[in-house]
Amino acid sequence: MNAPWKGSGQARDQFCAYMCDETSLDVVRQITIEMGWPPEKCHRGGLRSAVQSLSVSASPNILMIDLSESGDPLSDINALAEVCEPGTIVIAVGQVNDVRLYRDLLASGIHDYLLKPLSQGQVRDAIGQAQAVFAAPRHGDGDARRHLSTAVIGTRGGIGASTIATSLAWLMSTEDKFPTALLDLDIHFGTGALCLDLEPGRGLADAIETPSRIDGLFIERAMIRANDNLAILSAEAPITAPLLTDGSAFLQLLEEFKQAFDMSVIDLPRNILINFPQLLAEVNVIVLVVEMTLASARDTIRILSWLRSNASHTQILIVANKVQPAMAEISKSDFEASIETRIDHLIPYDLKATSTAAKLGQTLVDAAKTSKASAVIHDLERAVVATSAELSGKTEAAPKTSLLGKFDLKSLMPKAAAKKAGVPAR
Repeated sequence: MNAPWKGSGQARDQFCAYMCDETSLDVVRQITIEMGWPPEKCHRGGLRSAVQSLSVSASPNILMIDLSESGDPLSDINALAEVCEPGTIVIAVGQVNDVRLYRDLLASGIHDYLLKPLSQGQVRDAIGQAQAVFAAPRHGDGDARRHLSTAVIGTRGGIGASTIATSLAWLMSTEDKFPTALLDLDIHFGTGALCLDLEPGRGLADAIETPSRIDGLFIERAMIRANDNLAILSAEAPITAPLLTDGSAFLQLLEEFKQAFDMSVIDLPRNILINFPQLLAEVNVIVLVVEMTLASARDTIRILSWLRSNASHTQILIVANKVQPAMAEISKSDFEASIETRIDHLIPYDLKATSTAAKLGQTLVDAAKTSKASAVIHDLERAVVATSAELSGKTEAAPKTSLLGKFDLKSLMPKAAAKKAGVPAR
């Protein structure tokens, strides 16, 4: 009997400390009790103990670490970075009073460095400042990462939503040069990777099974690179293994995408949409793909009503796909009258272009660049980007920053070993 997929997320603690001596441990423990945090999160041991513990558990929002027993603190910090999740704020404690060490530690990503012997006021102030930084935007004024998110939803199965989703992601990454993530949430029957002639890999499966593993490093290793600026995360789960998840993995993935990419395109099946409405919380634009049939008109009405109640902050673009006016069950005017809104884009049915793309393992817009269908998808992509930017108050793409940022630097220090934005080749 095949085991079902489970998404048992592991919540992050507010605070955790690793102190080398009992005196420092007592001081930190008193402050944690004062803050209302469990004192058992204060451990005896230094950096090495922290690395061992955090390699098998989620890192806390704020981590206090004692470097007193470390022979080479700057080198050892790299080991800590490998097991810390992005966004973790690290406060270091030590007994070396050296301004050069202090500066080097800050440059490596440490939030603060406290000198022993510790006082309660010193620890209280440091934790208070760390809390303020954690609650504040992750980037300084004028340097917020401009992440724009698009969800593509088909009103019926086989309507071509995945074709449109992959084409949009491809255009964003190639025409506009945006670092782009494509997330195919049809866990069992998704075609996102297939459209790009790629193997889906186990990245999405691993994320669902162990959400606590999801961080910048996981994104780098799990996503499959389609081109210099496009990476895809998908799955091909056994149909005997039902999807059991609370949705935490999906939300964590989208949060990591915000740090690593300028654009994300979510191929969002209807059942996932209904089960996990929280996925639309930070989506800018919804591309609702319809066809000119009675069944699609009925489902479009129902989905639009649902979206107005659950995602009123988004802009909805209605796209009619595979349009054949002479053979349509419903005319365009009748369809629009039934759904009480207009169709924004009509993509003509092009069997030759679609077949060519499938045979070549390419997106429609790449395989049939001069087709009428590709021209409409180009127009759609421009509309999506413009609408997303307008809704988010951003008029141009973000600078391409590092994919991995292990510690919160308050946007004042450069990230160590910065890499070009996007996903490196596997």
